[in-house]
Amino acid sequence: MQLHHYQLVHVGWENKCRVYGCSIHIDIKNEKIWIQLNGTEVDIPEELINMGVPKEDIVIGFHSPYKRQFTDFAVG
Repeated sequence: MQLHHYQLVHVGWENKCRVYGCSIHIDIKNEKIWIQLNGTEVDIPEELINMGVPKEDIVIGFHSPYKRQFTDFAVG
């Protein structure tokens, strides 16, 4: 299985404190786009659909496997 990880993180310093955090985490595995984390206001699944990605190729990974069956997206 080929697995790709993509993350958007912010890294740096604010005053004398280290700042690090992940805003977006997306994996591509088994030819599906897994949205693992979306800490933004952007509706990533909607953006993907608008770009032509079918709903059945998008997995909302931060939902439990049980909850995924109740969405319009892939269960995994």
